[in-house]
Amino acid sequence: MRRWGDFAMESLRELYRIGRGPSSSHTMGPSHASTLFRQAFPQADRFEATLYGSLAKTGKGHLTDVAIRDAFAPLPTDICFDLDTPEETLPHPNTMELRAFSGETTLGSWRVFSVGGGKIEIEGQPSVAPQDVYPLSTFREIKEYCQREGKFLWQYVEENEGVEIWDYLRDVWKQMKDTVYAGLNADGVLHGGLGVQRKAKYLIRQRHMDESAETRENRKVCAYAFAVSEENAGGGVVVTAPTCGASGVLPAVLLFKQEQQGFTDTDVLHALAAAGVIGNILKTNASISGAECGCQAEIGSACSMAAAGLAELYHMDLDQIEYAAEVAMEHHLGLTCDPIGGLVQIPCIERNAVAAMRAINALSLANFLTYTRKISFDMVVKTMYETGRDLFSKYRETSEGGLAKIYTE
Repeated sequence: MRRWGDFAMESLRELYRIGRGPSSSHTMGPSHASTLFRQAFPQADRFEATLYGSLAKTGKGHLTDVAIRDAFAPLPTDICFDLDTPEETLPHPNTMELRAFSGETTLGSWRVFSVGGGKIEIEGQPSVAPQDVYPLSTFREIKEYCQREGKFLWQYVEENEGVEIWDYLRDVWKQMKDTVYAGLNADGVLHGGLGVQRKAKYLIRQRHMDESAETRENRKVCAYAFAVSEENAGGGVVVTAPTCGASGVLPAVLLFKQEQQGFTDTDVLHALAAAGVIGNILKTNASISGAECGCQAEIGSACSMAAAGLAELYHMDLDQIEYAAEVAMEHHLGLTCDPIGGLVQIPCIERNAVAAMRAINALSLANFLTYTRKISFDMVVKTMYETGRDLFSKYRETSEGGLAKIYTE
């Protein structure tokens, strides 16, 4: 069990990562680990990788083997999907072992955990301490500090990260928009065998015959979320927010509101910073890994980040930001991760669109009901983690239960 509030929080650079989909934990993480492993053993002439737990069960659908082979190319790589080792015996559901060889001589091996959001941990090696830049790791502590010092959340981010963080977040925002536009202009069928047709282009162009302002908002927000999620499913470049599988929620709501209300890019960067604080709290004290805590840890966290980002965009106070984030997370509790065929397509793509609309609803509730609330954000973060750990393993990104089990063509 996580020791609540005992860990410093990492830089937002570790939360918002730019890379190729379809999965931060199953594609980006293993690719990064393999790249580092290759650098550690430059004299190797071949490699082996053994995948365990969720990586073994859904690795093919998430292109884990492709990512590893690409990282080691052109050197030969043998990959084993170990489906026999019980998940409960593993240190983490996303465990992999890498081995380097020169001829028949073993040069070395690593045991690696892909812990979500593209981040990896290597057994026996310490995490990179310089990235732990936030001394506070609960919303209560951060809120009290900001209220005492008269700071907004984005100012708290700047204080701890330095002004350089805005250049990084500017690149993040540019990539988010580029991914939306790429997805809106793409069509065809996504690879993987399910025959899933891209729908973002259709959604953005097909106006309802009697379209109200509310219907138009829902259609456009959904189109943007579909665009990013479909790009991710197709192996395109996305920003983890907090993961690849949930990468469509935050850019969808921020881009729509920027277009609708005329917010500046600076306003959006401040919103990204506030959303990042929420994502960091979830990542540090709970989880953003579907393999560890179900889809609530991915889509639920993304919705919570998006709601907080919107509240910052509208210059709401810290209590309202907290309420928006809490409502968004609370109403995703228990959401299972059961991708059909191990692909980040069904139900993942639609969930991004639904969560984006739910984030906007959470913003509206925060505008009216904040000061009647009974649940804190920290409380719902704790609840999410305990709920996720209690979920039966079939519902934590193994594709062995739920829709993945029931689905027939």
